[in-house]
Amino acid sequence: MKMHFCIPVSQQRPDALGGRYVLYSVYLDGFLFCRVRYSQLHRWNEQLQRVFGNWLPPFPPKHYLAMTVSMANERREQLEQYLQNVTADPNVLKSEVFIDFLKLVQLNTFNITAKPAFLDILLPGGGRIGVDILTSDTAERVLEVVSQRIGLCRELLGYFGLFLIQFCEEGKLSVVKKLVDFELPYVSLQSCDMDGCTVGLRKWYMDPSLDAKLMDCRVAVGLLYLQAKEDIDKEWAKPTQAQRQKLEALQKEDNQTQFLELAREAQHYGCVQLDPCTCDYPEPGCRAVLCIGNKEISCCITLPDGQTRDVTFQLSRVKCWQVTFLGTLLERDGPQRTLHQDLELRFQYSEESHWQWFVIYTKQAFLLSSCLKKMISEKMDKLAAENPEMQIEVPEQGKSKKYHIRQNQHKDYTSFLLRKSKVKIAESDCVFRNIKEEDL
Repeated sequence: MKMHFCIPVSQQRPDALGGRYVLYSVYLDGFLFCRVRYSQLHRWNEQLQRVFGNWLPPFPPKHYLAMTVSMANERREQLEQYLQNVTADPNVLKSEVFIDFLKLVQLNTFNITAKPAFLDILLPGGGRIGVDILTSDTAERVLEVVSQRIGLCRELLGYFGLFLIQFCEEGKLSVVKKLVDFELPYVSLQSCDMDGCTVGLRKWYMDPSLDAKLMDCRVAVGLLYLQAKEDIDKEWAKPTQAQRQKLEALQKEDNQTQFLELAREAQHYGCVQLDPCTCDYPEPGCRAVLCIGNKEISCCITLPDGQTRDVTFQLSRVKCWQVTFLGTLLERDGPQRTLHQDLELRFQYSEESHWQWFVIYTKQAFLLSSCLKKMISEKMDKLAAENPEMQIEVPEQGKSKKYHIRQNQHKDYTSFLLRKSKVKIAESDCVFRNIKEEDL
């Protein structure tokens, strides 16, 4: 699936010869990822073409005459679409030419040199472990280092991930974003403009039944146990009173396996909880607390009269969703680097035989989108395992309407076909759009 790349702004800068060039600010999951010139991206595309040939998405052409404002905006949008499309190919994502370039531009953007560094990793349950890394180590590499330190089985690495986590007021924990494999955790931590942030290790799957795949690894069981206990203590997972009493007894016995078996029966076990936000259902301006996982979005909605209502949206009835940036961003070299203050996620949902859009206004819109994509990916993997004859159709570049890119919009569809029976999974539609002040 495509990454949440966007280029909301660009700047003109003077060059050494007295001319000017355009510097594009590339954001990933709402945070400034790097600043690059068109010429850098052009050379990178040529390198990718030497490896992958013509399977790459089209790259914006060169202009040999001065560009008008509309031409400059069109190029910015085309570069944005290129980054979104090129990351849809997992082979590209794993290639050295892809990773090495992005590592270099991340370091250069924030004036960080490649050198040894120390990173303090937050573990489930509140523990910490320090690891010696390089500032140029990717999240994938740092995760390997952490797993070696704690003794986590290497084949289980895919079930865990590194996250940017913030400690808010009164010690409350907020999951800000999932660090993607090619992202540099040291750089992301140093460059984010949020107080109280740290890099943390958490499990990264949304289907609680996948716990069963980790039960033969003592370290993995310990991590799941600590995270489950922490989630219950924070009331992210909500066992009944009877379940809580049994869990407390198992905790005293340090029976981690049975604790997890019982914890899986608790409401919202294994879900990712978002910070309090606002939604437009059942009427605009309602406050909401969202939990995402186990094939659903669970919302505790506070109505204007103070009453609360629990609403659940099943993933199987979500057709598509989109993330939109609302507002303006004044780009500067100072601390204003995030887009997470003015974000919305809207999804189209089948309710009573008709499709309806629901809107959620949350600074964690990209995290919510990542969780939705993860649930779809797990559903596809499960269906593939249950149907060995299933063939996933991968449309060729430029030949499928489902990958058609429109201005200011890109679609990342995850529908697929079975040869004997048709199965359709939700489509994701991520939109990054700058709205001018006069449009607000």
